[in-house]
Amino acid sequence: MLRRIANAVWEATRRYFVAGLVAFAPIVITLWAIAWIIQRLDNLLLPRVLSWVLPGLEEAPKLPPLVGALFTFCVILAAGVFVRHFFGHELVRLGERLLSRVPVARGIYGGVKQLLEAIFTSSASTTQFNRVVLIEYPRKGLWALAFVTGMARGPVQRALADRPMVNCFVPTTPNPTSGFYLVVAEEEIREVDLSVEDAFKVIMSAGLVAPGSGPIPDGDPPGVPVAPPDSTTAPKPLS
Repeated sequence: MLRRIANAVWEATRRYFVAGLVAFAPIVITLWAIAWIIQRLDNLLLPRVLSWVLPGLEEAPKLPPLVGALFTFCVILAAGVFVRHFFGHELVRLGERLLSRVPVARGIYGGVKQLLEAIFTSSASTTQFNRVVLIEYPRKGLWALAFVTGMARGPVQRALADRPMVNCFVPTTPNPTSGFYLVVAEEEIREVDLSVEDAFKVIMSAGLVAPGSGPIPDGDPPGVPVAPPDSTTAPKPLS
């Protein structure tokens, strides 16, 4: 009797603890991340600029919160205006050409640029990825989510001229900015009713987040068809 009560108390405690953790942990982690970012932005540029402008100061003056973050935001905004409307774009291209000649810097710069473009340019990624499909990868019987980037053209399509081919990008988990480029026959892909944003959520969460899914109803598991009754074995109605 005591053991049954202890088990019931333990199960109730575990359920309530998990419910509280799921409810408040994302909020706390989000607030902590925002505070961490603001603190880093406060100390990123403005203290160094003050030390350059006033080199005689032995210690940087104490600044109110958010002043340094606001200064960093204004600097980044001014850099964006400079790149978009002046000759800053040419300087960026010159810097990219210089970095492309350095082996280690080339890989770091390319990875960081792709990650930032994937995070902040959602509209661009939506236009690059036409639709979400399922393909059998890496072997028959295993399915992977893929993004269609367009129909194969040029030498690739001419080499496979017997049937139309589709360019597909298969992202990796949990970092969808890296992946594999595959050329798949159009008749071998399966359409999925998922938007690009929802597919990114599924991939980054390794399937834990499934947009549009509801609770599984009681009875037979999904995907298993119920066989119709056999007419030869079905009981005959009473006359």
